[in-house]
Amino acid sequence: MDFLRPLTWEDALAAKAGRPGALPVQGGTDVMVEINFDVHRPEALLDLTRVGALTEWDTTDGRLRVGAGVPYARLITELGDRLPGLAQASRTVGSPQIRNRGTVGGNLGAASPAGDGHPPLLAGDAVIEVESAARGVRMIPAAEFFVGVKKNALAPDELIRAFWTAPASGPQYFSKIGTRNAMVIAVCSFALALHPEERRVGTGLGSAAPTPRRALDAEAFISGELDWDDRGPLAESAAHRFGELVRDAASPIDDVRGTGDYRRHALAVMARRTLTWAWNDHRAATAGREAS
Repeated sequence: MDFLRPLTWEDALAAKAGRPGALPVQGGTDVMVEINFDVHRPEALLDLTRVGALTEWDTTDGRLRVGAGVPYARLITELGDRLPGLAQASRTVGSPQIRNRGTVGGNLGAASPAGDGHPPLLAGDAVIEVESAARGVRMIPAAEFFVGVKKNALAPDELIRAFWTAPASGPQYFSKIGTRNAMVIAVCSFALALHPEERRVGTGLGSAAPTPRRALDAEAFISGELDWDDRGPLAESAAHRFGELVRDAASPIDDVRGTGDYRRHALAVMARRTLTWAWNDHRAATAGREAS
């Protein structure tokens, strides 16, 4: 197995163009496990950890552009106030050592249905920036990025450069169930984001279908039920129906971590809880602004 180690983004694109079968490595937290267990044996590894451009983030026209090599630990400390849902998800990833190495870019590349970073990206309407040496930059909405079990929309010569998303305009939450409290793959997960200016709710489901996905019917229903004008209390019936629609959006399997029925039930509970937390936060923040 060859080991390619470019120092610049341009060199990385050239290496990927010349060796489309080379497997990109960011933190290596998923890739090296699969290689160690002989699950995957690529023709070459393309190590991107020395490409400095991937470790930067900035703000352009009011949107955040976060490099594919920014680790979870930095997402928590540097962007937790602007991307609280993604920061919450990042805190559930592995151990401190894993969070120092692992990246959302690597998570996207692996495209696992259980990837912790995926539901918040879906709920926040993130867009994935990818690039090839031959065709340049392509922007892929997160909802279109996952195309199958551990399969993404990348062409063979493309690499993930960054993801784009707006800073949170309202409360965001991430909830995850595992077989224990730490260092665990999700049995199922759920992310929710309020977009008050658009009078809309975003969702993301993880480990509940062949790919991460949104609960579109649930989003449409609850966006029309919430009292965006007067910020009235959340009706219990609306929260319950929202949970049912999130549950119905899932198509989980039975496996060693949990049954499909359990995952559906858990998603309904997580959806109700995160919606209640987020809406109460939104009402409290609005009341605080009016009082001051």
